[in-house]
Amino acid sequence: MSEESNSRVAIVTGGSRGIGRAIALELARTGYYVIINYRSNDQAAADTLDQIKAQGGSGEIMKFDVADSAEAERALDDIMKRFAAIDALVNNAGIAADNLFLMMPEADWDAVIATTLKGFYNMTKPVLKKMLRQKKGSVVSIASVAGMIGNKGQANYSAAKAGLIGASRSVASEIAKKGIRVNVVAPGLIETDMIKDAPVELIKNIIPMGRIGKPEEVAKVVRFLCSDDASYITGQVISVNGGMI
Repeated sequence: MSEESNSRVAIVTGGSRGIGRAIALELARTGYYVIINYRSNDQAAADTLDQIKAQGGSGEIMKFDVADSAEAERALDDIMKRFAAIDALVNNAGIAADNLFLMMPEADWDAVIATTLKGFYNMTKPVLKKMLRQKKGSVVSIASVAGMIGNKGQANYSAAKAGLIGASRSVASEIAKKGIRVNVVAPGLIETDMIKDAPVELIKNIIPMGRIGKPEEVAKVVRFLCSDDASYITGQVISVNGGMI
């Protein structure tokens, strides 16, 4: 894609599978050229791009670890040179390494925090600088219900997602007058690989709507927040959780 293209450009981190894939597909369906970031699964990333093209959309894949400052900087330098504007950034990349807090290895704590929070810093700060020059743009970060109410066995994950909410709200207040919006979507239990081993039938009992959510239901909220229809919404956390809280 050249700078002369009229397509809007979106970066989706962790965009190869699950919620990230659904977001990438939804944004592409509404006219974005989607840059799909992923860390390791080449085939899943390629499949996501194939699905985008099959529905008439366009995009590309970029392999780098958002938690690695040098890798993220190199990737973003390349993106900045090739695209005149970045219209949307979706910070979706995240990992889980569940364990009871007293049994949690330090490495698992650090890895989960690094991907979510350091990843937010590494991606959002450079992109915001470009958006400030454009005087427009939308940043949407994917948190979790765990970041709002906590969850047994997920102290690291809950801390990372809660931190993402706090960081996003702070940044939103700093740049609200500059034409850039920063919001958070906090999914509940969604049909992804992350809950494949979970006792789904038991979990349904704690969800008022009585079912697990679909990635597409999260993606549609992200698409709305990236759009001009959300032009007066910033610093907000939108829960997509079937009424859990």
